[in-house]
Amino acid sequence: MRVSVIVSAFVAALVGFGGTLAIVLAAAAAVGASPAEASSWVAAICLAIAATSAFLSIRYRMPIIAAWSTPGAALIAGFGSGIGMASATGAFLVAGLLVVLCAAIKPLGTLVGRIPVAVAAAMLAGVLVRFVMALAEHAAASPALVLPVIAVFFIVRVLSPNWAVPAALVVGGAGAVLLGRVGPMPEFELSALVWTTPRFEPPVLVGLGLPLFLVTMASQNLPGFAVLRACGYVPPVRPILAVTGLASMASAPFGAHATNLAAIAAALCTGPETHPDPRRRWLAGPVYAGFYLLLAAAGASLVGVFAALPPALIATIAGLALLSALTGALTAALNEDRHRVAAVATFATTASGVTALGLGAPVWGLAAGLLIVGLDRLRRN
Repeated sequence: MRVSVIVSAFVAALVGFGGTLAIVLAAAAAVGASPAEASSWVAAICLAIAATSAFLSIRYRMPIIAAWSTPGAALIAGFGSGIGMASATGAFLVAGLLVVLCAAIKPLGTLVGRIPVAVAAAMLAGVLVRFVMALAEHAAASPALVLPVIAVFFIVRVLSPNWAVPAALVVGGAGAVLLGRVGPMPEFELSALVWTTPRFEPPVLVGLGLPLFLVTMASQNLPGFAVLRACGYVPPVRPILAVTGLASMASAPFGAHATNLAAIAAALCTGPETHPDPRRRWLAGPVYAGFYLLLAAAGASLVGVFAALPPALIATIAGLALLSALTGALTAALNEDRHRVAAVATFATTASGVTALGLGAPVWGLAAGLLIVGLDRLRRN
């Protein structure tokens, strides 16, 4: 096996895990997960990523790389406050089930595909903007800690975008130590899975489970398929959706929110830098899976390390990690003139954080956008 395969898989795992772990932990905190449940969340989703990446890559001889849903975690962190782990688990199961149904029932997949890209992207942007806007608040409240982190992020981003967030995290951790703002560090311990019996509450299923499914499909799976196609592969769409959806359902009772195709991490494993022969790049999948097995084992300690860091630093890292995703979502939302008003309405409603009839802002944002799209079609006809 070429060294480049191992290096590409290692970088993909490091960037995908270290760059967005703060967002996953913010999601766990929002739904009231205990430290043990948060550790289980990280371990379970790492195991699901490892299993799906290894199986799909070996089965189809393509570098099919899985990841957790970073926008999905942001959605949970922003709109899952107070619902509890049991209800959140029920929403995670339903989101996974909807992905499986898209693979099994072609008309359902077609129906989801008919949601205008602009509206789906605007809903995602409305979810993410809250985290990015918080950067200014934390910079004003903790300038000595936050401003160097932001500066390092943008400097490194010029040289290597993939390393910008890890570099910011390292600098932020060092700054927190120098400022005396780091709590007690945990001793190393292996992760343990914690079972949570799901509770199925209709408002939570519609208000969290449905948006989780939609943002995962729109912002993770579709770009993941696009990355594979851009590198000359013909991905088996329905089998991939079935496997990742089943993995999401199997890992949900242990806290995992969603397993899906990777986009950025996939791009690191699908190009000629991994292997000059496209037929051999699939080897990155099992190697990548091996690194995620190690991360699953160390999940408890990693959660403890992040818990010892200042909340302002974690929030800053989360906002920086989502900056690129927000940029992409806003670009897609405003790209088509005919859907621009619907996209702005969706974005504004989602970003408002409004809750009504037990349903959160993402659902109302989606409803507002689709209503305006429907009215515009009637006007044109």
